[in-house]
Amino acid sequence: MSGAQPYVPRSGRKVETEERFRPSYKAQLRVWWREIDRVLLALIAGLIAIGIAAVAAASPASADRLSTSDVTLPPLYFYWAHLRWLVVGLTVMIGASFLSRDNARRLAIILGAGMIAALVLVPLIGVEINGARRWLRIGMQFQPSEFLKPAFAISLAWILSWRLRDPNLPVLGIVTGVMALVAALLMLQPNLGATILFAGVWFVLILLSGIPVQRIGMLAAGGIALLTATYLLYDNARHRIDSFFAGGTAYDQVDLAEKTLLSGGWFGTGFWLGLKKMKLPEAHTDYIFSVIGEEFGLIICALVVLLYLAIIARVLVRLVNEDDLFATLATAGLVTQITGQAFINILVNLQLFPSKGMTLPLVSYGGSSTIAVCLAAGLLLAITRRNPFLTRESDGLGALVAKRRLRA
Repeated sequence: MSGAQPYVPRSGRKVETEERFRPSYKAQLRVWWREIDRVLLALIAGLIAIGIAAVAAASPASADRLSTSDVTLPPLYFYWAHLRWLVVGLTVMIGASFLSRDNARRLAIILGAGMIAALVLVPLIGVEINGARRWLRIGMQFQPSEFLKPAFAISLAWILSWRLRDPNLPVLGIVTGVMALVAALLMLQPNLGATILFAGVWFVLILLSGIPVQRIGMLAAGGIALLTATYLLYDNARHRIDSFFAGGTAYDQVDLAEKTLLSGGWFGTGFWLGLKKMKLPEAHTDYIFSVIGEEFGLIICALVVLLYLAIIARVLVRLVNEDDLFATLATAGLVTQITGQAFINILVNLQLFPSKGMTLPLVSYGGSSTIAVCLAAGLLLAITRRNPFLTRESDGLGALVAKRRLRA
């Protein structure tokens, strides 16, 4: 009986066998493009594009303020630096979006453990800037809390998803303990703004995980008590809050940011024609939203807000048909982290929130922070990937909610 001989693996042929069945890069790219949420990717790309134009507009103001008698920075210094960091950030984002959900979870757990260890080192060997010690310099200067943000959201989602295996597991106590540890390390820097953002992500995740309402009420009351204690015991927080309501030195830059934002009217003064931005501190980072308002107008500011809202809406649409609790919680945590920071920044620029020193994600200039937020966006894209040709084994969350309503 003739025919092709069956393939029999031999010793030393393992690598050859794996290479034979490994899909090509083009095939992997086609699968990625088929599964990726292209609408979400377009929204993220839109914010990045606006950020490039905004940093170009803000760069002359920041370069002029940071120039000294010895060193004069060129007007587009921060613009070119932003493009270099953005190339690295986009590479990280696309690379992270290729990860499977399991690999994204593994990466987040390892990254989270490493960044918590780095936070322990910050008070000891960290770099102090403007009275706060938040940065480490290891080859490059970076802020561990920025890289901890996406890892924190995904890791907590993973822990809370354990309830599906065993409802008696003390997941609430575990995630609350992790939150307490992170908050303590952040307040040693001190960094109240980041602590509030992490607490917001933590609260959203426990709210969505099915924790009893009574426990949520107790946790909310505890959070209010801790915030009150922070106001009474933490001088920097008290001064910022007092100055927000009564005016003062720390409040002046927020007041200047609002005046800069509104000075351009609906359609702006025009590119590089803004004057108030030249007096604005941190024009390329914390107050870039005000620069957008002055040079491009309130119309573009509204577009930025709509893009962040569209990201939230798009994620909610994806979650309606999601039947994986971990994916649901991780996606909700990541989008809360990104858009929560965005709206805090925008409210500060509108003089509706005390100054927190937070950048506008995907828009502001940043070094390592640009890489960190691109990593968060890449992980969000990875976890929301879905094969359009596969059907769910169980009903999505939207169907489950509808069934509960019918039963009620």
